[in-house]
Amino acid sequence: MKCKEIIKFFEEWAPKEIAWQRDNVGLQVGSIEREIENILLSLDFTDKVLKDAIKKRCNLIITHHPFLFNPLRKVDIINDKRATLLEKLIKNNITLYSAHTNLDFTTDGVSFQLAKKLNLKDISFLVNLKANQYKLIVFVPVTFIDKVSNAIFNAGGGIIGDYSKCSFRSPGSGTFVGSVKTKPYVGEKSNFEKVDEIKLEVLVNSWELHKIISAMKKAHPYEEIAYDVIPLENFNVNYGNGAIGKLNQPMSTKDFLMYVAGKLKIKNFRFTMGKKTKVSKIAVCGGSGSEYIQDAVNLNADAFITADLKYHIFQEIEGKLLLIDAGHYETEIHSLNEIKRRLTNFLNENNSHIKVFKFSGSTNPIIFYNN
Repeated sequence: MKCKEIIKFFEEWAPKEIAWQRDNVGLQVGSIEREIENILLSLDFTDKVLKDAIKKRCNLIITHHPFLFNPLRKVDIINDKRATLLEKLIKNNITLYSAHTNLDFTTDGVSFQLAKKLNLKDISFLVNLKANQYKLIVFVPVTFIDKVSNAIFNAGGGIIGDYSKCSFRSPGSGTFVGSVKTKPYVGEKSNFEKVDEIKLEVLVNSWELHKIISAMKKAHPYEEIAYDVIPLENFNVNYGNGAIGKLNQPMSTKDFLMYVAGKLKIKNFRFTMGKKTKVSKIAVCGGSGSEYIQDAVNLNADAFITADLKYHIFQEIEGKLLLIDAGHYETEIHSLNEIKRRLTNFLNENNSHIKVFKFSGSTNPIIFYNN
């Protein structure tokens, strides 16, 4: 199986188009045409990860954090650690691929996995992504409505949360007069014609718009197709930032802090007290999520777990929300389990012998000092 087939499957779950616009996701090094032997998953790409990939005969490495984020000004393989790793990747014919904020923003991505690790129920996005959808409206003759709508659905249109093939249809009459040059599908040229039509309305993601319009046009019988594309300010229920859910039963603050430490397998973390003695509604954001603290407050969360918080943020939120900085690595690492599960199932369904491994070590550069 080629790398591009694996990436295509992966990006159906976590499209790179939903990533933060200044992010660098997708192919980092190598070729998507490469036949894959095995796959190694890691939060970061380091020399130890590369050695593990070579040992396990993995010629595709998938990381969460992009190895190449800022532009390279030179490739100095003697004095630059990144350049040395690039050289080793190329010499060993290994492809490196990264899924960063697109993995953060997708359903069952980084934050959802953190919420599931805490056994939260009724999990949803803390904040949904906005303004990345269009409404496609097309006018279709009644006898072709199923063919055209199915073409749109099969190309990715009409997905709202856990529902697919979503559309709205309203009947009406279309009118036209074709010139002598036309070949109308219905009626005669140069005549005023009335045709029974269906107005078909479907939500489409911005990055899939051109593909869906192309599929619609191929299925539509008209020589000239009347359709509208309307940009929306709606929140996209399929993608978002952070996650929020509920504990099976309320916990005291002390018990919840112990619970978090146990579930995330951490001994040290920073926190500030909230306004409640018991917590039930929990918001999370894997990695750096300080910008979503107010969203957690607005949704009446009792606690918010994220990472990379500054001193003054703790100071501002003290007494309002139980705020926990559980560590960047510690809140993101659990997403690798979901990647492995999805890729393994995909490969098994396609009768592939490719194996998926998780890096057995840790790429966390932070060490806590215990006196």
